[in-house]
Amino acid sequence: MAIDEKTRIELEASAFRKLVAHLRERTDVQNIDLMNLAGFCRNCLANWYQEAANAAGLPMTKEEARETIYGMPYEEWRSRYQKEATPEQKAAFERSHRH
Repeated sequence: MAIDEKTRIELEASAFRKLVAHLRERTDVQNIDLMNLAGFCRNCLANWYQEAANAAGLPMTKEEARETIYGMPYEEWRSRYQKEATPEQKAAFERSHRH
């Protein structure tokens, strides 16, 4: 299927917005779970967003990018929703992120 560039960008932007909305709703899913299963987390997504903004000539701080992804300041999200990683989560992270 041939899709023109403008439509492709609009579709990608829509999918991105849905992903961000989904992650905002699923506060029960910890970043370590995302890292263990998918190899990226909300912070990775924020970093990619910041990199894209900076590459487009839009200065953006790490905190601004995280607030875009989390829907609130990062420290507020952490205090509300982040739990201490379990020993099992930490072990899975170590196994999956050996370099």
